[in-house]
Amino acid sequence: MTILVITVALFFAMNIGASGAAASMGVAYGAGAIKKRRTALAVCAFGIVAGAIFGGGNVIKTMGSGIIPTSVLSLKVILIIFISATTALFLANIMGIPLSTSEVTVGSVVGVGIAYRALFFSNVMVIMLLWIIIPVIAFVTALIVGKGLKALKKRLHLTTKWQKTLTIVLIAAGFLEAFSAGMNNVANAVGPLVGAGVLSLSHGAWLGGAFVALGALVFGSRVLETNGYRITRFSLGEGCAISGTSAGLVIGASLFGIPVPLTQITTSSIIGIGTAKDGFQLWQKDVITKMLKVWAVSPVFSLVISYSMIKLFLESDLYTLIAIGSVILATVGSGSLIRSIRTQKRTLQEKESL
Repeated sequence: MTILVITVALFFAMNIGASGAAASMGVAYGAGAIKKRRTALAVCAFGIVAGAIFGGGNVIKTMGSGIIPTSVLSLKVILIIFISATTALFLANIMGIPLSTSEVTVGSVVGVGIAYRALFFSNVMVIMLLWIIIPVIAFVTALIVGKGLKALKKRLHLTTKWQKTLTIVLIAAGFLEAFSAGMNNVANAVGPLVGAGVLSLSHGAWLGGAFVALGALVFGSRVLETNGYRITRFSLGEGCAISGTSAGLVIGASLFGIPVPLTQITTSSIIGIGTAKDGFQLWQKDVITKMLKVWAVSPVFSLVISYSMIKLFLESDLYTLIAIGSVILATVGSGSLIRSIRTQKRTLQEKESL
């Protein structure tokens, strides 16, 4: 059982790397500081391992014992947590959407806590509040910096020397962002294992960092493209603002042991820069709408999966599962009905206009 749980955790770690790659080096890649995808992902991988080893301990402790009591973390419960989080994350990776592993993991752990009525509610509220506040800070900061850069571009002409300097600064900022991913996101894969005593803190940081880095190298290309090109294009200076803002916010949160949504923070910074350049018409892009929907649904999705699996496999509570299934069916049916009504209205309006 222990080997199975560790195997699932390491597979989850690889998915974290696939999702976190865009958050770490997508900006440097999209701005042209690093030309080759493999090079960008290699720098990302190195930064992740370094961050996990030298600064990942505080968040690992939070994920292992700060949301639910360690007494709840049996091997079966840990397996359910990882299966729930991995399912949500894997689906997002297939769609190429940069998804926060912190959100799906915390959602899975909270689902277990609700099932056992053993949840550190105040800690969860603080974490969820910061999930909203920090991306907003990232967006506002990037928007302000973007406006300033836009004004400077009209007055200054960047020489080749300055462009080379900005390229070096952006690569360094991207590395720091990858370092922050190691500090924060590796805990999602190994935190429950460390909390249950399956791995020591140091072994968890090493092993988790290595497999998150491997996931970035092997599976990170699609999400790298999403953050690098599909949202908006940015210059070297704008890239420095995005990566610098994201790295600073995530490193700060990690020092306090707070698991935060790195991908949301980075993407919010990118959207802030894009809004500064193009106005709020950027928000009309389908990729942004799609990401916002996934961000909102994914923690709840992983929570429901973990809660349902606890009730089904560990407590054999079929009545609760029937209730959950009924709610899901009603929600899906209501959404389908609303879409049908809207389609009918559009059809009628088109006929009347003819």
